[in-house]
Amino acid sequence: MNPMIPRTLAAMALAMALGLPQPGFAKTLKMEVNGLVCSFCAHGIQSAFAKEPAAGEVLVSLENRLVAVELKDGQDIADATAKKLLTEAGYTVVSIRRVDTPVATLRAEVGGGD
Repeated sequence: MNPMIPRTLAAMALAMALGLPQPGFAKTLKMEVNGLVCSFCAHGIQSAFAKEPAAGEVLVSLENRLVAVELKDGQDIADATAKKLLTEAGYTVVSIRRVDTPVATLRAEVGGGD
């Protein structure tokens, strides 16, 4: 085994325990979602993700069929979990991408969100 692997894993575990950012983690889940039609939809999605410990800021853009969830440093939400939250709320998830773009930047790109 490569002698660097245990050291790398130990460093990642220590950084995670201290709440430091983890290399290799995307900052934001960017999801294309069908079925977004009103501000009630946006509020429901924001509430659902607010219950996830790893979720930070949430953007819902009805016009762009976009849900973006910024992840807290060193934390993650599995794609399956994100998809389950959205499908249980009645939406169809078209795609999930992990990007390094913060939600604030995405909000500016789409004109503020709904």
